[in-house]
Amino acid sequence: MTAVPPQKRSPLIAGLLSTLVPGLGQGFVRRVYRGVAILLATLVVTGMVAWYGHPAWYFAPAGMWLWNIWDAASLAGGQPRTILIPVIFGLAAAYGIGWQVVGVNFAAASLDRALAVARPMIHPDLIERASDKNSMWTPVYVPCPLTGSSPVAQREHEGMVASATPNCGGPTDELTLSVSGMWPDTDTQIWWNTAIGDTNLLGGVNGNSMLVVRTDANGSLTTTIHVPLNILMAQPDKTLTLEHQIFFDQYHYTGGYRISYNGGYAIKGMLETVTMALMATLLGIILAIPISFLAARNLMSGNPITFAIYVIVRTILNIVRSIEAIILAIIFVVITGLGPFAGVLALAFHSVAALAKLYSEVIEGIDPGPIEAIRATGANWVQVVRYGVIPQIIPPFTSFTIYRWDINVRSATVIGMVGGGGIGLYLIQWIQNNQLRAVSAAFIAIAVVVILLDFLSAKVRERLV
Repeated sequence: MTAVPPQKRSPLIAGLLSTLVPGLGQGFVRRVYRGVAILLATLVVTGMVAWYGHPAWYFAPAGMWLWNIWDAASLAGGQPRTILIPVIFGLAAAYGIGWQVVGVNFAAASLDRALAVARPMIHPDLIERASDKNSMWTPVYVPCPLTGSSPVAQREHEGMVASATPNCGGPTDELTLSVSGMWPDTDTQIWWNTAIGDTNLLGGVNGNSMLVVRTDANGSLTTTIHVPLNILMAQPDKTLTLEHQIFFDQYHYTGGYRISYNGGYAIKGMLETVTMALMATLLGIILAIPISFLAARNLMSGNPITFAIYVIVRTILNIVRSIEAIILAIIFVVITGLGPFAGVLALAFHSVAALAKLYSEVIEGIDPGPIEAIRATGANWVQVVRYGVIPQIIPPFTSFTIYRWDINVRSATVIGMVGGGGIGLYLIQWIQNNQLRAVSAAFIAIAVVVILLDFLSAKVRERLV
């Protein structure tokens, strides 16, 4: 049988139709999908340019419109044109407008600011030289009471006397600190401890380094400081006068090295983060496995009831997965309070949706032969799953589970920054207090743990998958 050649269309009419409505000429020559795609692409790019409002970017939809006329006329003559040209116009507008919307401006970057951040981070506060410690502190009251007077800012202990004058102050106010009876001729680190236990440095520019003053031959020193600018940041009632502490720490080095104070918190926070990720992944597995069978189309399409369950479960999983874990963490922090428990719940909630989606896709991709054979024997749904599905899904399930644990370790770090516990909680405090050496220690701890977990998970996958 001789093939019937397609009916020719007029290039002029096709071009005129696409001039009136982009894509209409393509529909006229029976390339409907191409015409719809051109219309939608032109509308999207035009809407984006109209939203941004700069007339220069109208060259993109104009170029797409002209190409669309050319393409319609060419299609009518049996010679389609490459879609690369409108793609280039669309990407040029998208990336050009995006560049301007986000305000990319490399000239605004300051090398001095970058070096101010980088210099202390070159020396991470992870380990320190082993030493004996001599410590003294004095109370100081922030802010000054609106009525009456605050207690004397002076303390005596084991022959040492420390004081602050005046005895109270607010952010940026000047205080004179004095201490006597300490080790003579010794560098003394002076730092601020807030009423809720946060640390503030007092040296450098805006408190970006430790203030170090040397005692005289009698073990005394006097120096002037300014109350840290962010001292009331975490205090709900800024007018409430609370007792803060100013510490004077001295060290005699005895040889060798040990984990520093902040280094200990970095290690503790990282262990807490890994534990959070492990607990969240375990809870996610327990809940995701049964849900994944309900979300597998090939198992749930047998009758209208099971198919309706499949649609409902899939919809819920998509909704939950669309909410970032950090948003869930904020919600659970409000419900349960600050701490790792809120972080575990947020990670587990998100892991259930993510793992159930991955598991269900694995189930949908299995070989249907064993399932059909088992069904042919008259087996029920549970037997089909037990003997036809589970043997095929164990290896990919294992791989996805380990991968999710890796993701949860990284997510747990970010979740801690909104109060979900782990190293992120310490990290955000160090950033706020400008303790960049401690931030560097946290980065090292995170990198080491992530690299080790990646290595171990690869070895586990080699053995199990």
